[in-house]
Amino acid sequence: MPAAAKKKTTAGQLLAAAVGAVPGGATRPGQQAMVEAIEKSIKDREHLLVQAGTGTGKSLGYLTPALLVDGPVVVSTATLALQNQLVEHDLPRLAEAVQPVLGRKPTFAVLKGRHHYLCVAKLEHADEEGPTDTLFDAAPAPKAGQWLGEAGRLGKQIQRVRAWSEKTQTGDRDELDPGVDDTAWRQVSMPARDCVGAGRCPYGAECFAEASRTRAREADIVVTNHSLLAVDMLAGRQIVPPHKLLVVDEAHELADRVSSAAQAELTPEALERAGRRARTLIPQAAAEQLAEAADALTVGLADVPAGRLTDGLPEALRRAVTTLELATRSGLSAIGEIKADDADPVGKQQAKAVLDELSGTAQRLLEENAYDVAWVEKSDMGHGRRALVVAPLSVAGTLSESLYKDRTVVVTSATLTLGGRFDTVARSLGLPAAADGASSGDGWTSLDVGSPFDYPKQGILYVAAHLPRPAASGLPDAAAAELLRLVEALGGRTLGLFSSRKAATQAAELLRAKTDLPILLQGEETLPILVRKFKEDRASCLFGVMSLWQGVDVPGDACQLVVIDRLPFPRPDEPLAAARSAAVDASGGSGFSAVSVPIAAVRLAQGVGRLIRSTGDKGVVAVLDSRLETARGYGSFLRKSLPPFWYTTRPDVAEGALRRLAQT
Repeated sequence: MPAAAKKKTTAGQLLAAAVGAVPGGATRPGQQAMVEAIEKSIKDREHLLVQAGTGTGKSLGYLTPALLVDGPVVVSTATLALQNQLVEHDLPRLAEAVQPVLGRKPTFAVLKGRHHYLCVAKLEHADEEGPTDTLFDAAPAPKAGQWLGEAGRLGKQIQRVRAWSEKTQTGDRDELDPGVDDTAWRQVSMPARDCVGAGRCPYGAECFAEASRTRAREADIVVTNHSLLAVDMLAGRQIVPPHKLLVVDEAHELADRVSSAAQAELTPEALERAGRRARTLIPQAAAEQLAEAADALTVGLADVPAGRLTDGLPEALRRAVTTLELATRSGLSAIGEIKADDADPVGKQQAKAVLDELSGTAQRLLEENAYDVAWVEKSDMGHGRRALVVAPLSVAGTLSESLYKDRTVVVTSATLTLGGRFDTVARSLGLPAAADGASSGDGWTSLDVGSPFDYPKQGILYVAAHLPRPAASGLPDAAAAELLRLVEALGGRTLGLFSSRKAATQAAELLRAKTDLPILLQGEETLPILVRKFKEDRASCLFGVMSLWQGVDVPGDACQLVVIDRLPFPRPDEPLAAARSAAVDASGGSGFSAVSVPIAAVRLAQGVGRLIRSTGDKGVVAVLDSRLETARGYGSFLRKSLPPFWYTTRPDVAEGALRRLAQT
């Protein structure tokens, strides 16, 4: 970007051009405040936390100052929906609008994980293979007969990919329309850990993934996702192009994505697949040890109950993991280095990656250090998935060391203040703690730009304080009766957010038995279809669990009542939350206050945020958990984490408001 152009142009001018290009567009006060704060943050090289409520227009709030930064600016999102909004709508419109001001058209690029792109090397041999047999596949490899039965269908999909490969400029799976299923895509894509690298691959010059990285290095704005950003941090910042400014949108989800990226697991199926993948490259003794480890892991997982391993690995699991570590060490030594003139460098790299991943996980489990948490995971089905899992107790240290070094970081979300303060989220993101009452800490500052919504006039927060404290799982009778009264008062238009599938199902069965309203239940159809039906039918109700708490955007009068059955604290059997809580307790603090309450605050704020999505929306949020009113300490903390709705605990007030809405 020409230096002279940057000196003559301000982010405020770019913002004015962007909003002026929209009919009836106008700069919003919160948006303007965000632009100014980010400009100052960039100038002072100080990290910034910005809470920007729904309707603020925060995308333009951070994109316009980003255009004045040297080199690429990286924007990371948690959801595919926001990534698509930026790439397909916000950035193209912004580029057109600011071109007259900048004197050039800004460029942007999308950066995804390697497995999102077509691999020419894999495609070359795809027709010759059965379903790909890798450690990273989510499901066990199909049996031979199943493969033969599906060969025709898979073959047709791969032929379509082959035809598409001759036309596509990006190789991005999202551009393949109609798409192919995951089994077919695994035949033509390459996980990052299996890749030999462009320099050693005979198809390196044609690599779509490498081309995407080249485009990213040359763009003004690079849009990526939290999962890839997390992998980049854990890999030593080698994937995302060098940059001076990082914008983390939907930042309340970043720590969880980093934790997921740092999590590893062992399953018997993974060990068996590794043995098949590496059998021609490792000594027979190592292959036999892998098979022995898989059998031992099967037995160990069957004998150990699901849950956190608080006293180290049980002996049966320790034997299995030790055998695995010996086998992988022997196998890796036999495979050696990957060379360009190897007969099959791609196959050799895939085998090495599988064994290396297993070896690292085994060593991590055997160390039993104070920084990791291990647990046994089992599906609800008796013969379903069983795994030995390990994850970091905290990622705050990783974030502190890797997220902020050599770049300015702007963190933004509609949910950054918990209990009315930024410090809880700041600590979870690896930033130094703020002094009591302060809005900033060493090297960072914060800003809440508010929301354009008039929450006290647009919505009511009703807490059913008269209900008994929830105890057993499911939907208590008193809460069910309260739900029925509220829904009948409005006549539908209800989004029900439940703490368990059991509670959601009970609510759906009750409403179907007692009313004639159309009741939509998560799991009975795909979520996009359910949301579409909910939007189209004002009499309908949509009930579901955690994925609905963030994934539903229904502005207008189709959603005027949001019901939350209980405060969304983590379950006692959630291993990571339980371990983190226990660690705080052991250090003399309150694990419940430090871990469970902040988790509930974020989840609750996201759920409550489903009600008001535009300036014309009106409605009621009903929380059927009396603890939000009656609990000393954390009740008020949770309420301060929510938008400032008009507050009441009177059932007649809530029902009266709903009846008036029903007449509109």
